[in-house]
Amino acid sequence: GIPIVIGIGFTLGYTGGLNSIAALLAVKVFSASGWSPTVAAYANVFADARFRGDLLVTIVVTVATAAVVLVPAYAFALYARLAGNWLGRFVSGVAVIPLFIPIVIGAYSIREFYLGTGFLVSLGKLVGLHLPTLAYHTPGIVIGQIWASLPFAVLLISSGLAAVPEALMEAARDSGATQFRAVRSVMVPMTLVPTVIVVTFTAVAVMGSFTVPYMIGPAAPNMLGVTLQAYYAAYQRPQQAQVMAVVLFVLAAGIGALYVWANARQARSSAVAL
Repeated sequence: GIPIVIGIGFTLGYTGGLNSIAALLAVKVFSASGWSPTVAAYANVFADARFRGDLLVTIVVTVATAAVVLVPAYAFALYARLAGNWLGRFVSGVAVIPLFIPIVIGAYSIREFYLGTGFLVSLGKLVGLHLPTLAYHTPGIVIGQIWASLPFAVLLISSGLAAVPEALMEAARDSGATQFRAVRSVMVPMTLVPTVIVVTFTAVAVMGSFTVPYMIGPAAPNMLGVTLQAYYAAYQRPQQAQVMAVVLFVLAAGIGALYVWANARQARSSAVAL
């Protein structure tokens, strides 16, 4: 936690001590007056239209990815749980393949696939369709983030569905419930905690990602992970980069509150069951 405290102190204008070298080499540093902190660095960053655009893109991509990932992940895991045959195992196995592919290779492949000269657009031209170029655009980032996030979501939801006792499903069907009603009334409530964990973990991972938006996204606006790296390395403005990191930390902490709530709810349920 010490580097975090030092970094937050740097954003508040404490440029001495362990922050002195960064402040000496940096461009446009805002220093505190004595022990009184200053928020001039925050005001400078939030006044930048590029930062506001990148922040909006980061939030939109995070929300879109977390929402979209949940649908195929739940569909694959539910089919594998209900079918119980080789096809269900095959589908769930294919869904986790990206877990074993380095993210750099996956992002490069996705970019080449959705380029204006890529496979998808070229195939569309052969059949007379003008398909959009998704690489170097925000939708391309969402596609890449979904591809990278899906395996973890499938694994976690599959484990949650596997933990639902089959006796409860049989009891629901014996009571006259259809398969859909049994899933809605039994499985979905009992997998609420794994579902919340999938959403929170996916959102936090996407929000702080760098490789996918760097390789697939546009020059601007892009996600904050790419922007703060550019401010730190290319623009020599580490204080502003630290401000962006603090903003990401606050957003991630807000998302993490859902994870804490889910675990607390699970602990209370376990205590009641005991």
